[in-house]
Amino acid sequence: MPSLRTVFQRRNTEDQFNTQRTQDYDLPSAAQHGDEKAIGTSAGEPVVVDTETQKPVEELPAGHAQDGVRKVEAMTLTWTKSSLAVAYIFMFLLYFVNAFQSSITGNLTAYVLSGFEAHSLIPVISIVSNVMCAAAYLPVAKLLNVWGRPQGFLIMASLSTLGLILMATTKDVQTYCAAQVFYSVGFTGMIFSIDVITADTSSLKDRGLAYAFTSSPYIITALAGPAAAEGFYEKISWRWAFGCFAIILPFVAAPLFGTLLFNQQKAKKKGLLIKEPSGRTILQSIWHYILEFDALGVLLLASGLVLFLLPFSLASSTSASWRSASILTMLILGSVLLAAFALAERLVPKPFLPFHLLASRTVMGACLLDATYQIAYYCWASYFSSYLQVVHGLSITQAGWVSGVFDIIAGLWLLFVGYLIRRSLRYKWLLLCAVPLYTLGVGLMIYFRMPHTNVGYIVLCQVLIAFAGSTMILGQQVAITCTAEHDQVSACLALLGLFGYVGGAVGNSVSAAIWTHTLPRYLQSNLPEQVRGDWEAIYGDLELQLSYEMGDPVREVIIQGYGKAQRRMLIAGTGVMALAFVWVALMKNVKLSRQQTKGIVF
Repeated sequence: MPSLRTVFQRRNTEDQFNTQRTQDYDLPSAAQHGDEKAIGTSAGEPVVVDTETQKPVEELPAGHAQDGVRKVEAMTLTWTKSSLAVAYIFMFLLYFVNAFQSSITGNLTAYVLSGFEAHSLIPVISIVSNVMCAAAYLPVAKLLNVWGRPQGFLIMASLSTLGLILMATTKDVQTYCAAQVFYSVGFTGMIFSIDVITADTSSLKDRGLAYAFTSSPYIITALAGPAAAEGFYEKISWRWAFGCFAIILPFVAAPLFGTLLFNQQKAKKKGLLIKEPSGRTILQSIWHYILEFDALGVLLLASGLVLFLLPFSLASSTSASWRSASILTMLILGSVLLAAFALAERLVPKPFLPFHLLASRTVMGACLLDATYQIAYYCWASYFSSYLQVVHGLSITQAGWVSGVFDIIAGLWLLFVGYLIRRSLRYKWLLLCAVPLYTLGVGLMIYFRMPHTNVGYIVLCQVLIAFAGSTMILGQQVAITCTAEHDQVSACLALLGLFGYVGGAVGNSVSAAIWTHTLPRYLQSNLPEQVRGDWEAIYGDLELQLSYEMGDPVREVIIQGYGKAQRRMLIAGTGVMALAFVWVALMKNVKLSRQQTKGIVF
């Protein structure tokens, strides 16, 4: 997120193609079809002419790349500017739906879990879903590369819809946790697919602007989402907050799938994609796709991540758990499997990512920066909405607006950051500015996020965090994609997402550990005698906490307990950001001037 050689030097891909081709699609030639014809040679290779326009076809899909990459390159080589615009409009709409539903459901999470008397489990459930999302990135990236962008997107959109249905019908905290996994993995995979398609259809210098455009709907949903969440909770039901989007999502996802598939078929008709019989037997085909999907790497990485990160969830509720033999066994076995994954990637014929990229300073710097950012953020963010309501007496809508300051500012600011990257053709200088500003914003909250502090100071900190955090997010995406060839972009983005979700899991585990070891003890020691026996019910139910009026002695004890826990969370988040300075220094300042994608792009 390069061995130390120049990271953007192109390899001799034609030699690779001639000696290592194992794909089903071959480059077109005049002898293979009638839509184009050879008119000459260049360095001994035929020049192809499109008979519809009588113009030479100057670019062809990369012969060495996997099928999914060649399909999307063929698509961008044949579609029009209007098709590009339509695709970006549909991606914008999908981001809008995702942003709106996440704003609504995010503001309702505390109430959903309080209904199951499990308010304290917010970060624990997040850890479980983060672990599964991290493990899913590699299979999804392989699916997009081997099968195709439209097909991978369709599968993840379907999984997202299933997750929404399960969330709407859940009956207890156990099924809620299982539903959360489907829901999180589905939406993570769907948005990842859109981010990969955005990279496929944008030039390096304009990629920042492309990402800024597709993510700009957060400007709208940051204001509308909290109000809608309050409306669902008070007037309808939190279940319909999920149910509505289970109906809406398929209708919004279908047009993008249709646009991609239509233009892919158009490229096939023009002869840029010609399927020939593979000549493989069934067993040979099975073995072929096992290699293409890097099944060994997927298994080792997914198993290693689950075994390594799951103990953070299991141990977050009690300190004694870390001394458990089962917890230690999972940590050790997970570490061994992750090390085995790194070794296997050097030996398998179709690795997840070439080793020179895994060892790249820029790739690792971007990934570690993302992990550090996510750890710092999730150290304090899980209980932020609850804190605003309990300590400052804000409504669901008002708390959502304060939490949404990041989204409002980021949606506008990212467009400017993308423009700065386009003009300067550099990204590192922006990261060098963003990291200290983010650290300052989190550090100031140690003082300002205390009981009886004016909420305006918290908003000020959120503004600083929004400017810096959004710059880091965009800078990481540009940095990690600029080091690779086009066929490696999805894997690079998957690696970035994987590190981010691992960081999120670690941050949530820190948050959960601080929360479970601070608030319960404070309540047991300081609650008035007449309600001290109810400390556990108060601890696990946000609605019960809010039922005590501001100024009530019980509410004051709860407020002080929240303040003590939040202070410790923010100290942890600020401390971990010191590592971010190291990761930015590690990254190379790559110039974004080379051509990475083909055809008509953003």
